[in-house]
Formats: sequence, C-alpha cells, structure tokens
Amino acid sequence: MTTGMMEIGMMAAWGVAAAALAAYVAAMAGEVTYVTLADGRKQERALPLVFKLLLPFVPNFRSIVSRPFFADFAERSQAKLVSAGFEGLLDGKEFVALNLMLPLVPVLWLESALRRRHTSIMRALPFVLDVLTLSVEAGMDFISALQRNCSERKMDPLNEELLRMTKEIQLGLSRKEALRRMSERVNQSDLRQVAYALIQADELGVSIGSILRIQSAQLRARRFDRAEKLAHLAPTKMLMPLMLCIFPAVFIILLGPVLAQAMKGLF
Repeated sequence: MTTGMMEIGMMAAWGVAAAALAAYVAAMAGEVTYVTLADGRKQERALPLVFKLLLPFVPNFRSIVSRPFFADFAERSQAKLVSAGFEGLLDGKEFVALNLMLPLVPVLWLESALRRRHTSIMRALPFVLDVLTLSVEAGMDFISALQRNCSERKMDPLNEELLRMTKEIQLGLSRKEALRRMSERVNQSDLRQVAYALIQADELGVSIGSILRIQSAQLRARRFDRAEKLAHLAPTKMLMPLMLCIFPAVFIILLGPVLAQAMKGLF
C-alpha cells in the first residue's frame, strides 16, 4: 500500500470518528432529562451538555469514588443535589466522579443551581403563605389548603416541595415530621423558619392561621431588608464599571481637544 493511500485511509478514519463524535454530541444535546415529582409527574431538569457527555463514563470511576476518602464530599454533594432539585437524576457519587473529570466546574454549577432554586422559593413563599392564611382562616384545614394551593399554582420549586410534603402526610407521616423533613431537604432559611414555626404551633396547640399570618409578615419584612441592603451596595458595585468604562471615555472627550492643540503646538 502506498503512502498516499495510507494517508487517505487515515483521513477517512478520522472523518468517520469526527462524524460519530458529532452525532453523539448532537444526540446528547437533544436529550431531555427529567425528575419524578411526588405525584408521579415528570418535571424537566436541565443538565449541562458536558455532564451528559461524561455521565456514560462515570461507572469507570465507581471504585475510586466509593473509597472512604470521598465519602464526606459525596454525602454533602448528595444533600446539595437534593436541595437543588436533582434527586433521582444525579447522585453524590456520580457528582464526585464528574469532579474528577472536570475539576471545579461541577461545584460551581451546583452552587449556582442551588442558589437559583433557593431564590425562587424565597420569592414565592410570602404569597403562598398569604393564600394558605386566607384558606385556613376561611375554615379549610391546613392539608386541604396545601393541596388546593399545589393544584392551582404553577409547578415551581416551592410547589414541588409542598406537594412532596402533602404526599408524605397522606402516606401516614405526621405533619410535624413531614415539615421537619422538608426543612432539612430544602435547607433554605425562610422555609426552615416557617417549618419550625408550624412545628412549634403543633406542639403548643397554637392556631395555624395566626402563625401563617405572622410568618408571612416577617418574611415580607426580611425581603424588604434584603432589598434595602442590595440598594446600599449598588454604589459600590457601580464604582468599578465607572472607573473602567465611563471615566476613560469622559477623559478622552474632555482632554482630547486639549491634547490635540498641544500636539499641534509642538509640531
């Protein structure tokens, strides 16, 4: 076989490999990933494309990530994946394996996903508490009010967690235990505060409606305080863009004609 034919054969092999790789990437990009909600419905969860491409190789790292050295990281990652809404789609050991293949990137992605979910819950919680308060004060029991809220609102992160809590209660778990598990699972400060207040109300026999109203008012006050804090930070955050983008342009506009005249005088 001549050298030219060998080069053509190698180029053809590389072409086939590139086409196969492109087809694999395209198939992974078009794949839609889901988690199963408490009522059996499927809810879409977006995984980064690079995760989809590397997940088939994760079993090769099972023996490594199962070592005691990675146990704590895997456990913490599992808790964060559950809090971020990826339970059943990605587990802690798979996440550790992804970190071995892509150092730091999976951690940054998970922190971002968790922050977005917690922010969504924080924003939706006061309104949901208002609806629950009105329902309970109108004579509806707490569980019925939760079920009605879950059925009539769009499926957002808070609704997913409330739906799971109501299903756990229907399956025989006490309301106190279901609230505690939701608080630990989500690990968001506002939701944890509401859950502990309702648990305490159960223990002390306090009216659920009054507790819900108090919690709603407190959460709105906290949200207003956060907004004020962010507003106070705005001038500091604007300083760097001003220094890098606006001030140089202003200096050029103001000093440009002066420098031009000075240059003409010199030459």
